[in-house]
Amino acid sequence: MLNKTLNISTSPHIVKGLSTDTIMRNVVWALLPVAAFAVYTFGISALLVIMVAIVSCVVTEHFLCKLSNQESTISDWSAVITGLLLGLTLPPGFPLWMAFCGGVIAIALGKFIFGGLGYNVFNPALVGRAVLQAAFPVAITTWYPALLDNRFSTASASIFTFPFMEPEIDGIAGATPLAAFKFDHVTTNASDLALGLVSGSTGETCAFLIVLGGIYLIARKMMNWRIPVSILATVFVLSGALYLINNQVYPSPIFMLFSGGLMLGAVFMATDMVASPITPLGVWVYGGIIGLLVVVIRIWGGLPEGVMYAILLANAISPHIDNLIRPRVYGTAKSLKQS
Repeated sequence: MLNKTLNISTSPHIVKGLSTDTIMRNVVWALLPVAAFAVYTFGISALLVIMVAIVSCVVTEHFLCKLSNQESTISDWSAVITGLLLGLTLPPGFPLWMAFCGGVIAIALGKFIFGGLGYNVFNPALVGRAVLQAAFPVAITTWYPALLDNRFSTASASIFTFPFMEPEIDGIAGATPLAAFKFDHVTTNASDLALGLVSGSTGETCAFLIVLGGIYLIARKMMNWRIPVSILATVFVLSGALYLINNQVYPSPIFMLFSGGLMLGAVFMATDMVASPITPLGVWVYGGIIGLLVVVIRIWGGLPEGVMYAILLANAISPHIDNLIRPRVYGTAKSLKQS
């Protein structure tokens, strides 16, 4: 007689054969055009910074797994994504030893210390970036122009700085569009911002390619579209209201959307599946909080950019958003929602 076994498990009940490594690998594919355009825009320097960040994250994850007598998890591609995102948030002339340290911090402090993939409270790449900004404020705010003639034949001298030595800053270094507006009230052409033809982090490149990568992941049901939409909509509405009040003081909403790391952060960082809410209403609240913080920091804060801090702060309150906005259990009365 044939015996049949009924397996009963708790939710979520996976109905589509998408493994962790499949999702992570597709995120890498979605980011590759962004990285390729970054290399085209900033040349060899950007390529080296991105590659060192990736190698650092992969090596650190493998080492920590072996140190704790666990099976290495580098095959799930999550460390590659962390390194790739970290590299895209760094200036193209960032010293390589600092980028390597950022990768170690991102994996060790942002991911492994919480228990590894699936347990991280914060986006690991942004944890690494935040520590680097606190430790090396000058190097991480030194920017180089896009499309230099010798970008494929000569790397920036600053990336080869020896550990704990003062980076050699080239005379061509300048300000980002956000810094230029924040401190000099100079705006940048919207088309240059959208195409990434400005100074900034390596990932502050073509917004068109970032959005295309996000659409690809949304179409494959590997990204919650509500998060980037709520972030960008909040920034657009709030900055648009301020612009209508006084367009001599406040930047246009188009400038706010395409400048800095907002597009990259909204599409690829705030959507971290572990560090973002899971309730339908919670993700809208989460995105709205990020958008609000971005506008507040950019307009009234001491720094020209606020995407990193906005996402990290929202990551911190993400579990509380889910707890406060829980959907009613099917078949129960509203009064029993919190029971």
